[in-house]
Amino acid sequence: MSGIMSTTVVLAVLLSFLVSHVNSLASTDTITWGGDNSRTGYQTNHNMDPSIVGSSQFGQLFKTVLPGNYGGPLNYEQMFSQPLVYTPSDGIQYVYVATTQNNVYKINAKTGAIVLSRNLGIPFLTADLDGCVDINPHVGVTATGVIDPATDTLYLTSKTYIDQTQINVAQGKPAGRYYFHAIDVNDLSERPGFPKNLEGIVARNNPIRSFGGGIHHQRPALLHSGQYIYAGFASHCVQYNFTGWIMGWDKTTGEVVERYATEGAGVDAQTKGGGVWMSGGGLASDDAGSMFFATGNGYASQLSTIPVNGRNPPTSLEEAAVHMTINADGSLSIVDFFMPWEKTQLDGADKDLGTSPLELLPSEFSCGDVKRIGVVTGKSGKTYWLNLDDLGGYQNGPNKLDNVIQVYQNENSVYAGAGVYPLEGGYIYINVIGFATHVFKFTCNAGVPSFAKVADTPSANAGILGVGHGTTTSLNGQAGTGLLWTSDVRGQSLRIYKAVPDNGLLTQINGFNVDSVTKFTRPVFGDGRVYIGTTKGFLYGFGSPVNLPINCTSPVDFGTADLNTPTAARTITCKANVAVTISNTTYVGDANFVVSGLPTAPSNIAAGATFTMSTVFNPKSVGILSQDIVIATTNGVAGYSTSTPITMRGTGQSVDALLRISPVTLAFEGVIAGGQTGGVNQSVIFTNLGNADLSISDIQYSIVSEEGPFIPANGTAANPKAGPFTFYGLPSTIPGNSGVTVNINFDSSVTGNYGAYLKVVSNGGTKFFDVVGTAGSAPKALIEFQTPDGLSWVSFDPAKNFTFGNVTENTTRSLKMRVTNNGTSESTRLYLTVSKPPFGVSGIIGANNQVDLAEGTSLAPGENATATLYCSVPKTPWNQAPYYGAAHWTMNLDDPTFGKHDIGFDCTAVTEQAPPLLSNGLGLYKYTGCFKENNPGRQLKSQITSSDTMTSAMCIAACNAAGVVFCGTQYNRECWGGPTIPTLKVDEGNCNYPCKGDINQICGGNGVGAGSGGSYISLFADSSRFDGNTTTPGSSTTASSTPAPTGGPFVNPGVGGYTSIGCYTESTTGRALPNGKTIASKTVALCVAACSASNYIYAGLEYGGECWCGNAFTAGSVPTAITDCSMVCGGNTTEYCGAGSRLNVYQRNSASSSSSSSSLSSSSSLSSSSSLSSSSSLSSSSSLSSSSSLSSSSSLSSSSSLSSSSSSSRPVTVSSSSSVSSGSLTSSSSRSITSSATSSSSIRTSGSTSASVTGSSSSSSSRSSSISSSATSSSGSSSTSSTSSSTPSPTGPSIRQTVAKYTFQGCWTESTTGRALSSKTYADDLMTLESCAAFCSAYSMFGVEYGRECYCGNTLGAGSVKAANQADCNFLCPGDKTTYCGAGVRLQLYALSASTSSSSVSASSTTSVTSSSSSVSVSSLVTVSSSVRSSSATSTSSVVATSSASRSSVSVITSLPPSSTSSSSSSTRTTTSQPALYTGPPVTSNGNVNFTYYSCVSEPSAGRLLPSQVENNATYMTIEKCLSRCWNYKYAGVEYGQECWCGNSLNTVGDAGATPSSNLTDSKCGFKCPGNASEFCGAGGALNLYWFDLEKAVR
Repeated sequence: MSGIMSTTVVLAVLLSFLVSHVNSLASTDTITWGGDNSRTGYQTNHNMDPSIVGSSQFGQLFKTVLPGNYGGPLNYEQMFSQPLVYTPSDGIQYVYVATTQNNVYKINAKTGAIVLSRNLGIPFLTADLDGCVDINPHVGVTATGVIDPATDTLYLTSKTYIDQTQINVAQGKPAGRYYFHAIDVNDLSERPGFPKNLEGIVARNNPIRSFGGGIHHQRPALLHSGQYIYAGFASHCVQYNFTGWIMGWDKTTGEVVERYATEGAGVDAQTKGGGVWMSGGGLASDDAGSMFFATGNGYASQLSTIPVNGRNPPTSLEEAAVHMTINADGSLSIVDFFMPWEKTQLDGADKDLGTSPLELLPSEFSCGDVKRIGVVTGKSGKTYWLNLDDLGGYQNGPNKLDNVIQVYQNENSVYAGAGVYPLEGGYIYINVIGFATHVFKFTCNAGVPSFAKVADTPSANAGILGVGHGTTTSLNGQAGTGLLWTSDVRGQSLRIYKAVPDNGLLTQINGFNVDSVTKFTRPVFGDGRVYIGTTKGFLYGFGSPVNLPINCTSPVDFGTADLNTPTAARTITCKANVAVTISNTTYVGDANFVVSGLPTAPSNIAAGATFTMSTVFNPKSVGILSQDIVIATTNGVAGYSTSTPITMRGTGQSVDALLRISPVTLAFEGVIAGGQTGGVNQSVIFTNLGNADLSISDIQYSIVSEEGPFIPANGTAANPKAGPFTFYGLPSTIPGNSGVTVNINFDSSVTGNYGAYLKVVSNGGTKFFDVVGTAGSAPKALIEFQTPDGLSWVSFDPAKNFTFGNVTENTTRSLKMRVTNNGTSESTRLYLTVSKPPFGVSGIIGANNQVDLAEGTSLAPGENATATLYCSVPKTPWNQAPYYGAAHWTMNLDDPTFGKHDIGFDCTAVTEQAPPLLSNGLGLYKYTGCFKENNPGRQLKSQITSSDTMTSAMCIAACNAAGVVFCGTQYNRECWGGPTIPTLKVDEGNCNYPCKGDINQICGGNGVGAGSGGSYISLFADSSRFDGNTTTPGSSTTASSTPAPTGGPFVNPGVGGYTSIGCYTESTTGRALPNGKTIASKTVALCVAACSASNYIYAGLEYGGECWCGNAFTAGSVPTAITDCSMVCGGNTTEYCGAGSRLNVYQRNSASSSSSSSSLSSSSSLSSSSSLSSSSSLSSSSSLSSSSSLSSSSSLSSSSSLSSSSSSSRPVTVSSSSSVSSGSLTSSSSRSITSSATSSSSIRTSGSTSASVTGSSSSSSSRSSSISSSATSSSGSSSTSSTSSSTPSPTGPSIRQTVAKYTFQGCWTESTTGRALSSKTYADDLMTLESCAAFCSAYSMFGVEYGRECYCGNTLGAGSVKAANQADCNFLCPGDKTTYCGAGVRLQLYALSASTSSSSVSASSTTSVTSSSSSVSVSSLVTVSSSVRSSSATSTSSVVATSSASRSSVSVITSLPPSSTSSSSSSTRTTTSQPALYTGPPVTSNGNVNFTYYSCVSEPSAGRLLPSQVENNATYMTIEKCLSRCWNYKYAGVEYGQECWCGNSLNTVGDAGATPSSNLTDSKCGFKCPGNASEFCGAGGALNLYWFDLEKAVR
């Protein structure tokens, strides 16, 4: 990126050891963040003359509006990526802007006109980030790119979705993608071979970590180094399973050259941290082969109490400053690191070191052996000056503190990179949130570099997050022309100061108000112009708007002069460029210049005329001094400035020694008494401003005042001490024009206010120097929330949510949260270090703004601050069940006892209830929705009443009196009723008429949009006779046109890895589970998913759908009768969602087992005995093990009995196992059934042998359960027993060797260049091997990774190999915990088999046993059943035995794989076979044990009849397979011969304007099932439709 730098420029400037881009370009462009790779922001080449910048002629040039409004007219473009300024080959300078909406703009740098624009893809939506609204509502381009002038290429990254067709849809984090772009700056086109998709990139230094675009965030500015481009990545709000990354690409080919994870080797795939974000600052480089950056907090915490040398870095780079070398191939190698000594404490408080970039100071800041210095400041407020060649490692300093050049503790967090000015001695500027910008002066004393705080800005920065990175300029590197530029999010948002302070303060020379400046913005410069972006879609340009009317000699430089000694006069000559009238002449600046011969005012000067003035420099103080003469004019020609500045400069010097102490008062504020070992340090500078040597003859100390009394110092002569202050390095002599840094330590374990006053006597004058300090106790945070009535306050309890109580629809309740520093009067200030309010999030709860209680807020003892939150419930019809809303405010404070919390808020939204009322206070008539009337005739045929005072309550009362089931209001004033529900439910917006009796209620409507002009009715239904799907049998209702399931409601046995554990009471002291969640629909599945996403153990549903989560039950919450949880879920009426003060509770990863035992001993007869036990209660998993033993002699009798019991429905996995050894038979398999009824049977056959089967089982968790059995045949007697237990003891998972037509290939690694399988992918929290196989049916291979990610392909990517440790694939499939679904960067790989077999399991086995007394042939029929029954299951066992004595049969629902044959002293033959296959013409299946066939039904012309495709299998699809897949749905259908669809409702209407679905003759569904050609599987656009038949299922 660097070009050739002329010798003239090098000699004239000599500013830095870095080769800066802007200087090498010899132009006024800014092509990288901060101007060059040092990232200091010091720039000399933009023609920023202080006399122009500080004058009235410097102002706003343009305000360009960016037109993007993705998602709505108020969704403005936001510029988190800083603009870049570049002049391509056409010679015109342009500003290049990229936004969060993924738009790139090329803008004329002078006029602000948009020349070109391009969209890079739809932006990723903040709605997918679970409340992380730091950047909202879009996350597109958020990192500053870089321009390569050698190729005219702009490099940047963009965040988007894999599906570009779903406009303004939150597609979920798994669909998120990052792309690396290379864009031609001339026409904004993409370079060939770009962009590059980053998804699935595997970390080179930790192969179990791979990159997911949805969870990572690219915020730091890109770095260009030679042939390579680098970018850093972090997370969104430290959420999800992220790691920090440094990625690198070849700039020409886009090939990945580096993929380095900050959570490196040895860190497991679940540990997050080490993000590289630096508030948008850039990765730094010395352009000599090194890279530098800083990282955020993390949780691997490899370093703790043992010091570690910087040359031996850990593999986890958390809270670190990092030095890496850039190798020739673009890869990186870590060289050195630094971590603060309190790293673990910083992690716990979420105080990143890497909130600001690590900047590389110019060579002017070198000192002694320390040739290169870096500076970085973190969220803790500490500024660290580091030796770039020896960063310091971990705890290598004295007392195991930091081994760094210097540390300074600021009052508050710092997110901004330091400003750096290397001239005039060298200054560093730190922008602190809520406080003044601090100015530090560099000194080098005896080879020791130091930085003393010498000044502040006159005003404080904004008290909220957002003050920008420090930026400085000078006019072509001239001393005395330095300017500090600061952007901020409040007040004057662009402020310009003189870079060198005066008497402890910086002087502001100009400032501008810019609306909605983006946080952490750094001003960007062009040719005499500065640019700044906003979050409201505007790019501002500032500069000198017009030409000067007069050219004068300027600047007039007097050089150096002695104090109070006038110089020779200098002449200023001015020439008028146009005719002017001089109206006024003023002075701005230091009164060190005497001017004579000023033009009179008014006076007319003709174009081309000249006039002169004379000026003398008479310095009154030491240092660079300047003054401006400003001539105001009225011009005869338009387009010229009305003022002309003339700058006079000079440097005052003292011949004699002259002492200055800076600052004159040093304050230690907010120090916690005893809070830091060894105390805290600050420094001052003793400077000799004169040419002669300075001698200090005496230093006197007082702890009372500057007037004394003075006392001898304590401590040592070298390090004297006054009170709690110790002074290090006090000088006795100081050479001319040099300075010495004095360090002061404040160490007090006792609270109080302290002072030390020093009188310094020297030959350069006597000066006083004051040190004050306050040591206080730690602050104490008190967080409170108003009670729902707003009259009192409730203190924060981590186990409880703050609540708004009940809020009625169409109203808003606003309450305040209050944070108080509740410490003693001696406590330090309380700071909000983390504050993420629920602002801009979906739901009924939110915060008014992001300003109140923002990060950086500080509170004195006894002081408080508040923020207002609201619960706003939208307008809804009467008589609806209450629903629940929740939100969270993430907060941390510097109270050491507080910690980071997600402060929860909940609100119950209620509607007005019209009588008659149920016992729970809800109306008997429940609002059912807006329905289309006159469709084509009246749907509700009886007009109950009409009135000009009609309300919902009036109509419901009339309907109740009339005894109708369905009741509706229509046409503002009419009330209708009837026994049959209208056929077409429509969007609520179609019911838009106000009731005549109350305009806030809805009484039907005439439709909107496509439905406009129709007739619509607001419908209510008697909830005692209508359950949301069907009316109660026996009532006066008629069947609907489509079958409605008669099932439910039931207790959902479990979903998403959680299992029902019963009904629980609310806590006696608050909420049983304290953490509320907002869910889109009130269903068990969505609540479980919400709790699972936050990693909670328990999920509970209350009051018909309120969702609560937690890791433990609050006191007083206990199990209760399951019948207490009797309210159906608002979003799924087939399942229960608790009740008032009752919760249906689900637990993660619980399981249960039961075992059975049997014993048999026989010496003279052949007998068999087995035991089967089955029972269930509120669980979805059970494990049953049974064993039987067989001994034979000369006679056989057999009997069996089966008993089972259960109290609720749940799926059960039946597995049987047996082993063959010395005449024994072993088999194993598993299938899923559900049982909840009680049955028993007993069969006795003739003979003397008997067999019995009895059983009972219990289950408590997991989606599948297993029944395990073993049988052994031998000669003699045998006994088998097993023990029953209530403790979870599930059967262990195993590797699935075949899945559909695929065979297991092993555990394979990911590709080293991307994904091993890259043709097709999807992710699912209920992933199974079968669903992935179906998804990949068109490909020869599929693999599952991370448990939930499915990948398809025909070839493996480069570098994917069979894992050395096949046990690496150890993640269980979330949808089937009996088998494995890969792991982090490991695929459970399957490929097409050479020959395939049916997915159903069958077995045939033969075993022969011979004895001296008898010959027995046993034939057993094995059937396979896989179904879920909502209330019962029947199990039958059959064994057919043939002998001379007797024959008996028992049937068992199980399956056996092929068995082996062995023989011993006795012989037994056992045969297993399948039932005979149907060979006639294809028929329509009538269903299975759960589902009943309805009809052949057409799809609507637009939309889907059933919403969920669960399998697409062109090889093995059967009706049975589909019905088994849809076990937990109300409807199932097969289409196109191979597609299996499920759903809980029928979308017969389809999309807007579609032709509705209709019943067809069965002949229209004529596609044969590929897995069973004897039955039909729908057709094109038509389904064989089945419905869940409860009556059949419970039989």
